[in-house]
Amino acid sequence: MELKEKLLSSYVAFENGVNINSDIHDIRTKALQNFEELGFPSKKLEAWKYTSLNSVLNQDYSLFHNHDIAIDLADVKKYFIHDIDSYKIVFINGKYSSFLSETTHDGMDVCLLSAALSKPKYKPIVENYFNKIAKPDNMTSLNTAYASEGAFIHIPRGVEVEKPIQIINFSTGKENAIMLQPRNLIVVGNNSHVQIIERHQSVTENPILTNSVTEIFTDVHATVDYYKIQNDHNNASLIDNTYIEQQKESTCSIHTFSFGGNITRNNLNFFQKGERVNSILKGVTIIEEKQHVDHHTLVHHIEPNCESHQDYKGIYNDRSTGVFNGKVIVEKEAQKTNAYQQNNNILISDKATMNAKPQLEIFADNVKCSHGCTIGQLDEQALFYMQQRGIPKKEGKALLMYAFANTVLESVKIPEVKKRITKLIADKLGVNIGFDL
Repeated sequence: MELKEKLLSSYVAFENGVNINSDIHDIRTKALQNFEELGFPSKKLEAWKYTSLNSVLNQDYSLFHNHDIAIDLADVKKYFIHDIDSYKIVFINGKYSSFLSETTHDGMDVCLLSAALSKPKYKPIVENYFNKIAKPDNMTSLNTAYASEGAFIHIPRGVEVEKPIQIINFSTGKENAIMLQPRNLIVVGNNSHVQIIERHQSVTENPILTNSVTEIFTDVHATVDYYKIQNDHNNASLIDNTYIEQQKESTCSIHTFSFGGNITRNNLNFFQKGERVNSILKGVTIIEEKQHVDHHTLVHHIEPNCESHQDYKGIYNDRSTGVFNGKVIVEKEAQKTNAYQQNNNILISDKATMNAKPQLEIFADNVKCSHGCTIGQLDEQALFYMQQRGIPKKEGKALLMYAFANTVLESVKIPEVKKRITKLIADKLGVNIGFDL
């Protein structure tokens, strides 16, 4: 049975096993109908022109994971940012792990989406925010139909969260192949501030397909710092859909660090709904072998006097493939917009591939917008200069590549996250040296 047919035929059994209200049932049903009509995306779609899911969809994925699975903390501790105090929301094969988690309801809610979807006290928040900005496209509709668990974060007005929040999804490979569909809802109130770290991690060699959707709402004067760390096994594929709605004078920054996995697709969509909004999108990609990473970004400028800054760096080795498809839309009313988009890439191997498509759609006449893209190789003269100063060639290459990516790293606001990313970059570059530039 094809995966699409399996998903459609298994939906009734899935809904019978979850506790939801009638409103959510209607949302799910409509989403399933939409997925049935659209099916999985193919390269015939312009947005998926450079990314094929055929090899991923051929697996016979298990859709339900009802059995309890325990993971020893010693086996997964390395995947946490463990040298900081933080809240933690941990899922194992889509199921909440209370043993590994640390949630709270003390002045805010850092808990489970299933609680928000089923408990009456959360109904106003769910009605106002759940599935309000997520696009009804192929993969988002599929996630909406099957969404039952994930992180629910509600930060009320005027709260500065004292420690970061980690959202970690582990997959153990109890089945030969599994498909996971986590759903996160994050609502940050007026003049509040939160830092969030998200990771999807397989601890098995079996195939994993994760189709994740996150909705983030930032109210007036709110600040959200969000970090995505993607460094998975070659058998794990991730489709990550993130939607952000910003009200006036809010700031939301999302850093995406993609270092591993089979196929990784990051759909990042910003919608600016007020004046003096600042949207920041930055990323570093370092991949090898036949790994594939596709960054698909959209920033929609709707109101005047707003800013957006995109800066993506990519380093590609062996037969790896990178894609950057960035779009900035400036509506007629969005005068005095300042939009910056830059994508720079280094191809280490002659067999590596990079596909870049920066786009600007500007309907206003008083704006400052720019975009650029470069694809090249390391500077041989700079490398020769470093060798002349006694730095071995391998370490010299690593230093040049780290300096290349450092414009993204320098904006990371959590020192422990920056330290972890720096270590991952050193590991990916194959050197055992520390960086502190």
